[in-house]
Amino acid sequence: MAHLRDSATSVAALAAALACTPALAQTAPDPVAQTVPDAPEAQDDAGEIIVTGTRILSSGFTAPTPTTIIGEEEIARNAQPNIFNAVIQLPSLQGSTGASTGTFSTSSGTQGLSSFSLRGLGTIRTLTLLDGQRVVGANVTGVPDISMFPQLLVKRVDVVTGGASASYGSDAVGGVVNFITDTRFTGFKANVQGGITTYGDDAQALVQAAVGKALFDDRLHLIASAEYDHEDGVGPGDFGTDLAGKRDWYRATTLFNTGQTNNGLPQFVVGDYAQPYQYARYGLINNGPLQGIAFDVNGTPYNFNYGSGGVPQGNGRVSNCYPGNSFCVGGDLSGAPGSGASLKSALERINGFGRIGYDFADDNEVYFTANIAQVKTSNQPSPGYNRPNLTVQCANPFLPQLVRDRCASAGITSFNFGSSNGNFPDPKVSTDRRQYRFVGGVKGKFGVGGSDWRYDAYYAHGTTIADIDVDTIVLQNRYVAATNAITLNGAIVCADAAARAAGCQPINIFGGMAPSAAALAYVTPENGPFQHTKLTQDVASLNFSGEPLNLWAGPLSVAFGGEYRKEYYRVTGDPYGAGVTSVSPNSAAYPADPLLNAPLGSNWAAGNYKNGTGKYDVYEGFLELNLPLFNSDAIGRANLNGAGRVTHYSTSGTVWAWKVGGTWDTPVDGIRLRAVTSRDVRAPNLSELFAAPTVTTLPSFNDPFNNVAVQAFQNTVGNPNLKPEIARNTELGIVYSKPSWLPGLSLSFDYYSIKLDGVISTLSADQIVRFCYEGNQAFCGGFVLNSPVQGGNYINVQPFNLASWKTSGFDIEASYRWQRPLGLPGSFTLRALGTHVREFIVDAGIAGVDKVDQAGANSGNTPSWKWLAVQSYSNDSFSFNVQERWFSDGVFGNQYVVCTSACPVSTGNHPTIDRNRMKGAFYVDIGGSVNFTNEISSFFKVDNLFDHDPEAMPQTNTGLDVNPALYDTLGRTYRVGVRARF
Repeated sequence: MAHLRDSATSVAALAAALACTPALAQTAPDPVAQTVPDAPEAQDDAGEIIVTGTRILSSGFTAPTPTTIIGEEEIARNAQPNIFNAVIQLPSLQGSTGASTGTFSTSSGTQGLSSFSLRGLGTIRTLTLLDGQRVVGANVTGVPDISMFPQLLVKRVDVVTGGASASYGSDAVGGVVNFITDTRFTGFKANVQGGITTYGDDAQALVQAAVGKALFDDRLHLIASAEYDHEDGVGPGDFGTDLAGKRDWYRATTLFNTGQTNNGLPQFVVGDYAQPYQYARYGLINNGPLQGIAFDVNGTPYNFNYGSGGVPQGNGRVSNCYPGNSFCVGGDLSGAPGSGASLKSALERINGFGRIGYDFADDNEVYFTANIAQVKTSNQPSPGYNRPNLTVQCANPFLPQLVRDRCASAGITSFNFGSSNGNFPDPKVSTDRRQYRFVGGVKGKFGVGGSDWRYDAYYAHGTTIADIDVDTIVLQNRYVAATNAITLNGAIVCADAAARAAGCQPINIFGGMAPSAAALAYVTPENGPFQHTKLTQDVASLNFSGEPLNLWAGPLSVAFGGEYRKEYYRVTGDPYGAGVTSVSPNSAAYPADPLLNAPLGSNWAAGNYKNGTGKYDVYEGFLELNLPLFNSDAIGRANLNGAGRVTHYSTSGTVWAWKVGGTWDTPVDGIRLRAVTSRDVRAPNLSELFAAPTVTTLPSFNDPFNNVAVQAFQNTVGNPNLKPEIARNTELGIVYSKPSWLPGLSLSFDYYSIKLDGVISTLSADQIVRFCYEGNQAFCGGFVLNSPVQGGNYINVQPFNLASWKTSGFDIEASYRWQRPLGLPGSFTLRALGTHVREFIVDAGIAGVDKVDQAGANSGNTPSWKWLAVQSYSNDSFSFNVQERWFSDGVFGNQYVVCTSACPVSTGNHPTIDRNRMKGAFYVDIGGSVNFTNEISSFFKVDNLFDHDPEAMPQTNTGLDVNPALYDTLGRTYRVGVRARF
């Protein structure tokens, strides 16, 4: 990854780097695209020196915060349809979200949302900026969508791997990612590329163009860009283990729960081909004397083939299987829905950007920008409709006579039934995010007392409109009514008279016969779950930077300023999901129905969006100083950098952030030392403060009290009493760059430690129930698991400022640039970046809940080691590069106790398991380009050259058993394209 690992040297060093950079037709000669060991301050159009890790603007300043810079050439070389995919390859970025994450989710609203996470701290703790300015969030968590940025105009991306709250405010706990655009671009450039996977899916088409013009003696600058990107996505697969595109790595790997905690054997056993024994694709009787009778596609009953040599016991359990989560091993897997989720959301984005700037005086500009973008995604979270707990009457006229006779012989009138409803249409989740962002500002330079001062003032207004539509999701009470059929006057009808009056149409659930159009319209109406969200952000900012004094070792540099920000959101769900105040929802699209729980909502099987609104205001001011300590040949050059910021939130009061650090260019050839410590903050976002309840369906939740799996709802609600999180961030580093004996060499090592207190977090639904089961009464008032009412089982989850996190590790970087290797024209470059996570300790802050170290847990975001290496050769005619991405082997979770016999008692804090290892991955990418002329070039890229399959991540349910935030789930991908610049 092309990069610059320090935050400053001088403009002269930058110019020197440019002099040795070969120009390629596909990009403008860009100094930051090459490895310059003393990461520079990059000059922008008005002569400012932009250093993302600080507000100080000075040609002699060296900031103490490590910064990686990805230049225009590197962005082009990665040939990604979204610049986001190039940036997340950096090892320090862990847990970012994109089009391949969240695809098996219905209600999250984050499908296809491209957002960064540094240090594994989550996307909400990484501040993403566009030209140093905040961007309106793409959903209620406040994180922006990188897909909406003007990507072809990006000159470079600065990634600050350290706390920056004193400089930029809230959210910069993990660091800052700043996109710097070319505000003085002139000419025309375009990029056209396409791509496809080796499995023939995820076809991609990207078209980008930008134009810039300078008028009136270079005083008026007009810039416009537009882009269109279409990505088909991958998936879905089918029931069982069949993934999309003949991918064969899915094995339904699961943590089988024996249900035993103190018999000397492990509670959890890792295995493949988990077979749910409560349901089958077209129906399975799962309790009572007829347990084990299933139905084929024609509705013909047969004896279900349980794995593990299982035999139904008549009480809902199966011998030789696992009662803790109702699984057998092997057998008939045709009803398992895990492989039916999309592997990547389909995505379509349209982006338009314009900027007009006018130099009303030398080095002074007034400007206006407009960014209008739309991103649409779609995914399938699962196939059919998984329903493991339906009561069926033996008198149901759709039931085969053979089974009705067996009912009579057994003396029963009803039985429990589970089905994946493979005859139902598959659900589809579609999102539509539209962003409108406008910025007006003035920036430049003025003189005071013989010294130059720089200023930057702007006002930004952003609006995001986000809609989520879910198609063919079942209304659960209507489904129950439609499946309870009787014969009346010679016709098969719904048994419930009130349901019949409201339009109920009977459904045959025994076999694969598709329901009638009228029945589907009743159970899965055209107007399905819906959420409409409006977010607005207003920012007014004024900043100054100058050098008021010349001291013994150089100028004293000062930066100060203030900012006002207002965040607002409103979210509205459909009446069937959100609930209404009366039986009539006053909408023809969602007519009143006595079967639906109108006041409370939550009628859908998934996608029960709620209503909510909230806002807050922020006032803040900051001061940053850089004091030169000494500057001589004998002892080198050193500076001390400090900053403070006071912020007042309308919701939580006043909070302080600060930082103190410095650098020392030692007299030893090429060695620089740097250190910084800071107090950083993250204020609770709108979702955490005011979130409408988010309802997530848990189809097979383990009830430890009765040792059975039940369907339950997880209700996640906001907490307006939350306070800001407080972090202490420390970094120590050494840089060895451009030694006289080998000027092309650069090495760096940086240690980091982050302690985050008052973390806004929640326990999982499983933890809440488990801790109550183990005797901690504090957890027992927030759930019900044995309700006889349809949809009555629930677990309430709410965020609190109780947890604390601690993570530490180090970053290593090395690069060497060889000009004219072996006498050949051009240059050869070697680069490697690595991050080691020593610890990532999560303390829930709740009595009875033990700390957990998540470092090395490959089921999460923080593998122990993560590396990126690049070898590239380029000259005026062509370029070729090889890239390796690797992360280390890990575990499912460090909380587990591994044993096969003589096991200790298994607890919620430390469950026992027979195996706890999750392999890492090694990926190889290749790419290259050919310059046809000075203006036109072609390129190619192959990602995951050897088609490396992802490692299984065992689950305790039937979800997709993989971690797409860490592993490549798509396989080998090819891309080709043409670039032009005039």
